[in-house]
Amino acid sequence: MKSLYLFGECMVELQRVTATSLQQSFAGDVYNTGVYLKRTFSDINTHLVTAIGQDSFSQAMLQRFEDEKINTDMVFQSTDKIAGLYAIQTDSKGERSFTYWRNDSAAKQIMQFIDDAAISKISQADMVFFSGISLAVINEEDRDAFWLLIKQCKQAGVSIVFDPNYRARMWHSPDQAKAQFDIAFSVADVVLPGVDDFNQLYGINSVEDIIAFCQPYDINELVIKNGENGINYVINGQQQHFSITPVTNVVDTTSAGDSFNGVYLGARLTGADISTAIKLASQAAGFVIQHKGAIAPKIEFHQFIERQKLIMQ
Repeated sequence: MKSLYLFGECMVELQRVTATSLQQSFAGDVYNTGVYLKRTFSDINTHLVTAIGQDSFSQAMLQRFEDEKINTDMVFQSTDKIAGLYAIQTDSKGERSFTYWRNDSAAKQIMQFIDDAAISKISQADMVFFSGISLAVINEEDRDAFWLLIKQCKQAGVSIVFDPNYRARMWHSPDQAKAQFDIAFSVADVVLPGVDDFNQLYGINSVEDIIAFCQPYDINELVIKNGENGINYVINGQQQHFSITPVTNVVDTTSAGDSFNGVYLGARLTGADISTAIKLASQAAGFVIQHKGAIAPKIEFHQFIERQKLIMQ
């Protein structure tokens, strides 16, 4: 079986239901990616690399990982930190606004749990995935250890995947984020950016300029997500645009990019060509944004994605 390690966090999610009530779930960009990957490709060993607490929310979170068939061998439990938490509101167009409580998040400590045995295990994977949020969450003093781990994986032949998911409030300054992203671009084999992320951090708002920005790096596979304007990809120096049918019933865009990432990476790991992977991933993202919250209902998603797979055979 192929194996993938997703490095990042999961948080307690509070979704506003009415003016006086909230619905509680679990979400986080890397976790969301893992959920949609595993739901679509059950034969891929999917591991989440993170830290949680020993509080009741963390225990329920651990159970949720197991319910989603995500391996928990690299989910560590801190004795003095707890699970991070965020509240989300969506407007009439499905656009999001967030409030975070992250200072005591156990995920910030993750590198303190990664010993030689863990490094050896991760280095035997087919793929390692992390995001800009993953980098921002890690304690600043632990980032050198993270980069050492990633470089050891790359030397061992593991495919390194980076989604430059940029959140300005998580960084001391744009320059700090740029310095960390530069390292990520330099080691990544696959990069999955959104145009919005490049616009916010670099002031770059066109696909052509993103491709030019990434050209000096040794990136094998560049897939640029541009909302309803479709997907552009560059592989082996060849560029192509992939059109999508815009969704008219957008309810919540929270996990659009995450669901795309998960299904795309799963498809590529199981041997799909890049066009097939993009088509299936785009359809998955289109389904997800028609539902509230980061994680769409499991049965409905499974039925939808299985129909799409049959159509594409």
